[in-house]
Amino acid sequence: MASALPTAAHQLRQAMPRAAFSFRGYNTTNLGRTHELWQVPAYQPVLERWLELGSQVCHDSHGLTTDLVARVVGQLEPDLDHYAESVALIMAVEFAQVELLETIHAIEYRKSRLSFGYSLGELTAVAASQIISPAEAMEVPVALAHDCAALAHDVRMGIVFSRTEAVDEHKVIRLCEDITAERQGVIGISAVLSPNTYLVLGQRDTLARFRAEMGGVLSKSAHLKRDPNLWPPLHTPIVRQRHIPDRASVMMEKMSPRPGLESPTLFSLATGTASYHHIPAREILRRWIDHPQRLWDAVMFTLKEDVDLIIHVGPAPNVVPATFSRLSDNVRQQLARMSLTGLGMRAVSNLVNRRWLANLLPNRAALLRAPSIRQLNLEDWLIDNAPK
Repeated sequence: MASALPTAAHQLRQAMPRAAFSFRGYNTTNLGRTHELWQVPAYQPVLERWLELGSQVCHDSHGLTTDLVARVVGQLEPDLDHYAESVALIMAVEFAQVELLETIHAIEYRKSRLSFGYSLGELTAVAASQIISPAEAMEVPVALAHDCAALAHDVRMGIVFSRTEAVDEHKVIRLCEDITAERQGVIGISAVLSPNTYLVLGQRDTLARFRAEMGGVLSKSAHLKRDPNLWPPLHTPIVRQRHIPDRASVMMEKMSPRPGLESPTLFSLATGTASYHHIPAREILRRWIDHPQRLWDAVMFTLKEDVDLIIHVGPAPNVVPATFSRLSDNVRQQLARMSLTGLGMRAVSNLVNRRWLANLLPNRAALLRAPSIRQLNLEDWLIDNAPK
């Protein structure tokens, strides 16, 4: 008799020692495929319990009746006016997905090698590693969500990028500070996606002024692409206008951080290091409020940590999967351009010369691992492998 093929759960279980968990943050859409998870009878009790916790945190913070279960069942996407519900929804679904992986499929989070989260995802990752409780992780961003959303009424996102050259972070910071000093609105870096890509958030017409002045400060190859949506200005100095960092710090004083799990290694995008074992958790989470998200540092750390699988947690994760996919494609194309073997000169000339990446490759061999990194969307995996 032929031996049975290994199940998807068995294969994922075997991959955990070289896997990283990546938790997603806020986006303009946040339900993802949660409605489909809800339709799986075996998943529903776990999902319901976490959604009810999110609803309770919203009620305790703002006194409003909140029903995240009804949102999921009715597929009602919360808009910016319901930002607190978006925050609670994202985090509740992330907690539920990890528990479903562990309890239904017997795949343990603590057996993985690395964990990190983008934006709100960092708070979920900290709670998943048992440093703080899930309720504590939710309470601060939910309580301050209304003020963050109110600040968003004139905040737009810009993507500063170059296809060929690195963009000097210090010059981007200096230009943001110069524009802010004009007292016509604040602008600042919200995320460092790579040496050639930054997300900036700016009030009023600060993005337009940034675009007008960037040619004389940044490399000539730098561009600014505007996103049309309004964005809560977390991870930028804009939140200081309503004293959000200080208020968050006061709220965090009632947290009771614990040592947490020894595994996985927990990386912070607020500090750009695996700092939770040598910097107090509350101090890191204070920085999380108004410091840029250093995603590129997490990317480099992941590549150096012998990780070969990234498990993306949350409803329809986007930023981190896109960043790793783009890096993988860029490395493949840059290596093809750097080698003429088997390629005609016409084909080589058509490839973009990413000088920012070519300059990094000789000294950062870990980048060569990017094309071999596999990515798994946990939401999709749970639906595809739902108990019958």
